[in-house]
Amino acid sequence: MDIDSLSLKELKDLRARIDRAIETFETRRKREAAEELEAKARELGFTLKDLVDLASPRKRVTAAAAAKYANPENPADTWTGRGRKPRWFVEATAAGRTPEEMAV
Repeated sequence: MDIDSLSLKELKDLRARIDRAIETFETRRKREAAEELEAKARELGFTLKDLVDLASPRKRVTAAAAAKYANPENPADTWTGRGRKPRWFVEATAAGRTPEEMAV
């Protein structure tokens, strides 16, 4: 095929056909790989899902931290003592309050 003799429309059509061919190639290869893995898992007495679930990391569930400090101006504003200090905490300590005075 002499691509230099093709028109712009023909070149764009060719590119679209090539993109589709690449996409279907990758999809086909993934499907073949999945089928091979499923067959191997069945051979060992498992399902592929069993093995994938085992390999994926478990998410650690953590409880929300309890508030340690409350804003003296607005007790609904609280801080757990973790992370960056809230502005109200910084301002209160700069004004002479101690963290123990703001403890919940």
